[in-house]
Amino acid sequence: MSFFGKLKNRLFKSSSKLDQGLEAIVEDGGSEEAPEPPLDRPETPSESPASPPQEAPQPEPVTPDPVPEIQPDQPLETPAPDLPTPGPDATPPSDPTPGPDVTPAPTPVEAPAPDIPVEIPSPGEPMPNIGPDDLAIAAALIETPAASPSKPGFLGRLFGRQGAAPVMRRVLDDDMVESLEELLIASDMGVDTALRVTSNIAEGRMGRKLSVQEIKQLLASEIARIMEPVAKPLPLYPTKPQVVLVVGVNGSGKTTTIGKLASQFRAAGKKVVIAAGDTFRAAAVEQLQVWGERAGVPVLTAPEGSDPASLAFDAMTKAQADGADLLMIDTAGRLQNRADLMEELAKIVRVIRKKDPNAPHNTLLVLDATTGQNAVSQVEIFQKLADVSGLVMTKLDGTAKGGVLVSLADKFGLPIHAIGVGEQIDDLQAFDPEEFAAALTGLDTE
Repeated sequence: MSFFGKLKNRLFKSSSKLDQGLEAIVEDGGSEEAPEPPLDRPETPSESPASPPQEAPQPEPVTPDPVPEIQPDQPLETPAPDLPTPGPDATPPSDPTPGPDVTPAPTPVEAPAPDIPVEIPSPGEPMPNIGPDDLAIAAALIETPAASPSKPGFLGRLFGRQGAAPVMRRVLDDDMVESLEELLIASDMGVDTALRVTSNIAEGRMGRKLSVQEIKQLLASEIARIMEPVAKPLPLYPTKPQVVLVVGVNGSGKTTTIGKLASQFRAAGKKVVIAAGDTFRAAAVEQLQVWGERAGVPVLTAPEGSDPASLAFDAMTKAQADGADLLMIDTAGRLQNRADLMEELAKIVRVIRKKDPNAPHNTLLVLDATTGQNAVSQVEIFQKLADVSGLVMTKLDGTAKGGVLVSLADKFGLPIHAIGVGEQIDDLQAFDPEEFAAALTGLDTE
């Protein structure tokens, strides 16, 4: 399954919440209407009436009657050569001859059809003009009206104009706009972002009737427009080693994110070194060692409880000696309201810059989507202390409030490098704004 498929399936909590909310908003004050025919083809009705007017006057029940009566009259073909013998009658035979050659081509086709019911009284003169070939043509023409009534029905079913379910629509007014704002705020999109999105949707559309599907399309378009400027992959620089510092609160998924990124960069041909800077949690070191063995990436560790800033300095020295392309430094999880832990993070940055004034070249803030609007305050604090350069959002599969990523993009404009929806290595991928918007709103793009 593609990553977008996983994202769509695992964002069902967010999309289902929006689905239910949008349906409730449209049903409240809406009305069912017949679906508008998007495919209005004048060619279809123009083709059907072209043939029926010629074939309609031919009665169907007469078909079996003329066939047995005319077949025994086949010896009537012999008088056919007697017609050209009389000289004064040259003009009557001249009428059938040009008929099949030039314009009266339809007339011989129409002649046998009305002549069939007339054959019962058997007038003398037209009977010799009917032969077995004309009989076959008449039989074929009589069969076509049976198919003509079914043709419009088939085309109607083909274009979905028969039996289509009615669509619920509601007029976009102030009450509906306010309901949409409340729904987006409940999805953790933030007050300012929700107001901006709804105002853009309402612009030029007030008084128009909208369905749930149409609102989804408008929402997805607005969300993708907000996310487009921040959808950027992790930049790579010629500097060796490029130092990537990964920060975040406890349990945000920093260690797993480092392992996945290191494995992906290693698969891309980059030489990667990992520094297990979370010296206070033994499980973090073991987890990184497992990822390092899986990806073939060395993991530098230090004794438990040692200074993480010292480990970062030694890791830079080792990475420079080995000619590594990337050095990814893990840090211990810290809450943004713990001043002592945040000061420790600032110390790591100061020590790294003694080795390289431009380091760290990337500071990734890993955010847990389940924290909702609390992620906004995390970005504000970490951006002041560690000069955050980009975001990675994890655990989008475990929240009904995926709209927080839209709020972060609208408020801070920081690049979103990747999003995660699971524990597997391919569950962390580059951020795609259109796919995310479609998955968040539950819009079916297939």
